[in-house]
Amino acid sequence: MLTKRIIPCLDIRNRKVTKGVRFQNNIDLGDPIEMAVSYSKGGADELVFYDITASAERRPIDIDMVREIGKVVHIPFAVGGGLRTLDDMYNVLDAGAEKVSVNSLAVEDPDIIGEMARVLGCQNVVLGMDPVRTDAITSCPSGYEITTRGFRTRTGMDALEWAKRAADLGAGEIVVNSVDADGTQDGFELTLTKLISTSVGVPVVASGGAGNPQHLIDVFQLAHADAAIVASMTHTGRYTIAQIKEELDAAGVPVRKTW
Repeated sequence: MLTKRIIPCLDIRNRKVTKGVRFQNNIDLGDPIEMAVSYSKGGADELVFYDITASAERRPIDIDMVREIGKVVHIPFAVGGGLRTLDDMYNVLDAGAEKVSVNSLAVEDPDIIGEMARVLGCQNVVLGMDPVRTDAITSCPSGYEITTRGFRTRTGMDALEWAKRAADLGAGEIVVNSVDADGTQDGFELTLTKLISTSVGVPVVASGGAGNPQHLIDVFQLAHADAAIVASMTHTGRYTIAQIKEELDAAGVPVRKTW
């Protein structure tokens, strides 16, 4: 049986790890390099780094920071934010990242997913999506709408249909980052995560809302996610990755043991 992955997410702004609630009221939490090393040594299965203002500011990702991270961590990591061209993506992989994540760019130009898969390999291509619950059932039958640019733009695109299309185009993994749950620590968005995980043939990563180990147990057992992103609950030191994995193991969730 495949093990479930725990992936700390480091949202980075001005070279500081930052965290907000529903993409607002961010506060700085620490140095990304130091936190990356701590997670790498502490049992995380992977890491993900988002340069959260790069796309909105239409600037390239901080490649020097990616290179610094690549030198000090010993687990796979993905990078997103400010990636506009295949050259940008090559540079990120060359700097040490295992995967590249696209979000707003893919919505603007879906064909880029196929180009990335063809040139970089599907296994290196991650689609990030920021869905929000909506009453616009006519245009979004699933009840969830895709947003872009850090929840700044609503697209009218149905989240489930977009996930299916992205997988067909060549995305090797899909991160479902619920805008409604982001930063709340009240639990993952189980309904949409299950809709997507049972409808696409690629791994699905749940993101947004993790506050305690039970939330991860729920998203793995009830929504069938392949991996879960954590941030606030571990960034603050309230839980360690080892503590989370011990509780998952006790609940019968298969994990890579690090204790």
